[in-house]
Amino acid sequence: MTAEGQRRRAFWQILLFAAGLLVLTVISAGSVYLVNKARDDAKWVLHTIEAENQINTLLLEIRRAESGARGFLLTQGPDFQSDHQKAVAAIIPALDKLTRQIGDNPAQRESLEKLRAAIETRLDQFSREMNFVKQGRPDDATALVREAAAGNTTTTITNLANAMIREEERLFQIRSANSDRSQTLAASMTGIGSGLVVLLALISIWLVQRSARARDEAEARLRDANVNLEAVVDERTADLREANDEIQRFAYIVSHDLRPPLVNIMGFTSELEELGGDIFRRISGLAHVPADGPPLPAGEIALEGPDKQLSTDFAEALGFIKSSIAKMDRLISAILNLTREGRREFQPEKIDTRELIEAIVSTLAHQAAEAQAEIHVAPLPNLISDRLALEQIFSNLIDNAIKYLKTGVPGEIRIRGRTKLGYAIFEISDNGRGIDPRDHQRIFDLFRRAGTQDKPGQGIGLAHVRALVRRLGGTMSVSSELNAGSTFTITLPITWNVSNRNADR
Repeated sequence: MTAEGQRRRAFWQILLFAAGLLVLTVISAGSVYLVNKARDDAKWVLHTIEAENQINTLLLEIRRAESGARGFLLTQGPDFQSDHQKAVAAIIPALDKLTRQIGDNPAQRESLEKLRAAIETRLDQFSREMNFVKQGRPDDATALVREAAAGNTTTTITNLANAMIREEERLFQIRSANSDRSQTLAASMTGIGSGLVVLLALISIWLVQRSARARDEAEARLRDANVNLEAVVDERTADLREANDEIQRFAYIVSHDLRPPLVNIMGFTSELEELGGDIFRRISGLAHVPADGPPLPAGEIALEGPDKQLSTDFAEALGFIKSSIAKMDRLISAILNLTREGRREFQPEKIDTRELIEAIVSTLAHQAAEAQAEIHVAPLPNLISDRLALEQIFSNLIDNAIKYLKTGVPGEIRIRGRTKLGYAIFEISDNGRGIDPRDHQRIFDLFRRAGTQDKPGQGIGLAHVRALVRRLGGTMSVSSELNAGSTFTITLPITWNVSNRNADR
């Protein structure tokens, strides 16, 4: 699959996931809302039924009171009186409960106030009727009953109660319809959501199957491509090792064979310097032969004019030759050291890294004191690696940090480390002159230097350090800005396997 196809597939997978998440969110939120609404609607339906039942209960208690009062008036039996008293006692609590139930409906509250007034009037009439009967005045009680009938108090109570019942029935129909609608919507949303989830699941299964087929095809192509890859890699690795060994042998031979001619040049340069001294002394003697005075002391040269300039030019030329010979000698020695180090087999051992670096710092304490630099060593992870290679790596980096500090500014060098995924990461940072970002790669090239060339060196150190780090299976990088210090970061395996020895050679 091409990169464009992979990006397109990843886009559709993300879009599908986002759509599924959105559908689930909408279904969840909608279901919660509709379930709550259906619950509220059902509660209001139940509330309407309870209010209607309470009105009927109130009417029933009033009718019981009416029946008990008339029975007691006609028979003066104690059972009728007891029944009447129980009914009267239940009317006011029933009325109060109804008041609490329909307090949310202004129209019902208005009807209830009228109903309460009519009930209180009728209860007063009941009380007077019962008193007349108890006092033995049945005629007055009968007259009061006729008065109540003429005033239509009972009819008013019945009409008001029936009107309230009709209102509750109307509300019952509306609230029942709302409850049915909410339940229908909840069921519809659940059904639609389930359908969408099933659809998304089917699409996901299709995409997964297609991805699996594409992966299987890619794996098949990869297996076909890698049939001979291991053999090719081994062959190329052997070629590289042979070429590397050949380069090292060539460098060793060249540097070794260059030294005898260089020694001869150095010897003949010394003889030429002595010969030049003899020549210019003789010229001086011939130019200053006294007519009658004493001769010049032996070995003293007194030249004038062109002869003096010629002597100066000769000495300057010899100085250039000698300095070039010395530089060439240092470069040859450095190349020989590099080739010897490249042929050395690493010996892994357990190393206390902090102890090793503190020993290096102690050997550089004099240079650090002269540069007014403080070196701080933080806790460091231990390694299993080659001790000599680590000593060369950290010695070179710490020495460079001291060497390239800012003049007149107290130096501060910090060495810290941490571990990550089986690797130890070391950082050597300073507050020195820094390195131009354009030269970050240049400083790792052999015989290449960057910045102001006011310090001795051949441009070999960092190249050698990076080669050692690579042989140890690690990486090396630098982070720096001019006048802002430098930080060299080295990543090394915590355990360098013996099987990897000389893998880079």
